Amino acid sequence: VQLQASGGGSVQPGESLRLSCSVSGDSLEPYAIGWFRQAPGKKREKVSCITTSDGSTDYGDSVKGRFTISRDNAQNTVYLQVDSLKPEDTAVYYCSARTIAGTYWGQGTQVTVSS
Repeated sequence: VQLQASGGGSVQPGESLRLSCSVSGDSLEPYAIGWFRQAPGKKREKVSCITTSDGSTDYGDSVKGRFTISRDNAQNTVYLQVDSLKPEDTAVYYCSARTIAGTYWGQGTQVTVSS
């Protein structure tokens, strides 16, 4: 399983971004795709995840109501709409795929929120 995250950037507080996670590889079928983030000097934090079967979603407390995860199965892509960004959202955002063989990670995309 290969994952490619994109869509990060530098924005001002209150602005939005849409992050994309492209999933490829047909050897294993992920049963969930997740977004995590890691700020400098901090532990990696779960942001959100979505199941590939029924689209059930879950969010970390710090992003509930501001971030929305969605999937496009035809495009093998999972999106993370990040709205009302705050400086504390600054981090490298990673996507991951959970399979029966383990968890796979893509490279991160940097999100910087600063005025």
